[in-house]
Amino acid sequence: MKENQIQIHYNTYQCEELSESYKNLMDRSIEAQHNAYAPYSNFKVGAAILLEDGTIFTGNNQENAAFPSGLCAERVAIFACSAQNPNINIKVIAISANSEKIDINTVLAPCGSCRQAMYEYESKQNAPIKVLLKGPDNEVVEFLCVADLLPLVFHCDGLKKVR
Repeated sequence: MKENQIQIHYNTYQCEELSESYKNLMDRSIEAQHNAYAPYSNFKVGAAILLEDGTIFTGNNQENAAFPSGLCAERVAIFACSAQNPNINIKVIAISANSEKIDINTVLAPCGSCRQAMYEYESKQNAPIKVLLKGPDNEVVEFLCVADLLPLVFHCDGLKKVR
């Protein structure tokens, strides 16, 4: 047996320590929560994406009575962004969550499906996408790339086409 270890790196800040651009992006993710459609979970998530040309896209979670049919804020934002600007790189995605019925007392990270989708775009553009996660008490956790959020990511590099 050989024991291995995976490490991830991240930084923590207070919102006040962020650059004006990143504060604005986080504010836009918080604003996006207001338009979330979350009648079942009462858990609203907002995402804001900054493209390298300065354009900002937002998204929020959209629930459905047929639960698997809904979509998380991160994927709403990144899919809309890519559909409208397929050739402009994504620099940063800021994500925040709120609920009137759930006490959020920690930084919440994207689900596995969102991490995989975000990684797909990081891989496609061959450049890192920074991830900012809003926590309680104005804490922000910064990941320098999506890959740090998803160790052992599923990617097509190891797949070969069968002939």
